[in-house]
Amino acid sequence: MLTVVNEDGSTPSGSSLLDEIVREGARRMLAAALEAEVNAYIAELADERDATGRRLVVRNGYHQPRQVTTAAGMVEVKAPRVNDKRVDEATGERKRFSSKILPPWCRKSPKISEVLPLLYLHGLSSGDFVPALEQFLGSSAGLSPATVTRLTQQWQADHAAFMDRDLAEVDYVYVWADGIHLNVRLEEAKACVLVLVGVRADGSKELVALKDGYRESGESWADLLRDCARRGMRAPVLAVGDGALGFWKALAEVFPETREQRCWVHKTANVLDSLPKSAQPGAKKAIQDIYNAEDKQHAEAAVKTFAQLYGAKFPKAVKKITDDQAELLAFYDFPAEHWIHLRTTNPIESTFATVRLRTKVTRGAGSRTAALAMVFKLVESAQQRWRAVNAPHLVALVRAGARFERGRLVERPEAVAA
Repeated sequence: MLTVVNEDGSTPSGSSLLDEIVREGARRMLAAALEAEVNAYIAELADERDATGRRLVVRNGYHQPRQVTTAAGMVEVKAPRVNDKRVDEATGERKRFSSKILPPWCRKSPKISEVLPLLYLHGLSSGDFVPALEQFLGSSAGLSPATVTRLTQQWQADHAAFMDRDLAEVDYVYVWADGIHLNVRLEEAKACVLVLVGVRADGSKELVALKDGYRESGESWADLLRDCARRGMRAPVLAVGDGALGFWKALAEVFPETREQRCWVHKTANVLDSLPKSAQPGAKKAIQDIYNAEDKQHAEAAVKTFAQLYGAKFPKAVKKITDDQAELLAFYDFPAEHWIHLRTTNPIESTFATVRLRTKVTRGAGSRTAALAMVFKLVESAQQRWRAVNAPHLVALVRAGARFERGRLVERPEAVAA
């Protein structure tokens, strides 16, 4: 098909020729995929015949054209139609072919639905969606304010279902906990989002829970942990978090057998804040020598060195480390490959750094439940890109109670002499 192109590279419709080529390519590829899917379905059932020997599953033309919003823009699709004359013996109803590529209800790709909460949280109002995306997608179909309203309701339902799911079949060996303050509308200004992220026995990371509460409130965290325990969550082997959290009081109540690991990023910031600026560079290096030590023995020696260097002038700063020494060095009793993951709450912080940017300019999401639901959808999307911990096969050994010395597995502990 010949297309007139203006000097600036645009077509008479106002779109770029490049965009039109991309959309046409997407349309053809989608059409070919739908044809292949239908042909495979019919070929698989070619032996299904009626009493007269006629095939029960055959092609039957095409459905009416419909427009689908994709990452390549708006494309028009004519899905092939199947005449399936088979009858379900259980219900007595005709069986129907349903495309897995393009379901009957589908009007936009999942990636487009993922973009909407990002834009909404970034401060774009629902009324601005049409003019903002029409030029990019080539059409405004399926992007009305009502679409955003329906999506928000669906996000809330998804979040509610997530927070009520059964945890009995899931085993979280490690968990990170943090309270994240976001510029979204919660019930009170001091409220935050309480987050639990866990490591399963196969080494993969997964969001465990997300709800609103108070970062320093032991009761808020206890309510969250009790709910997880009620749904069958097993006590983690190790929990990682900031020492200022009310989480630790709650953990001792709900999962008393779980060991505690303080986050070194939070602890370092807390210690440096209590020192004059002139002393901070040297103190930071001395602190790094502790959590980057070769093993626990060397880390304990580094703690003594830090106390000797700064104890006389800055006893309060040193006390912040020595008082929590056992909890700060707990990660050394686990596989060395996991140390980089266990000494900080970075899995939560790195994810929510992006969420913070997207919520910085928004004036609120309309309600507490809507705000939580949109944050949940953002984290759910980010979770797909999380990588497993190093040496994931060792996580199951940690759960089984295996001993690790200097970060290495002790396969045959020496027998105690009689």
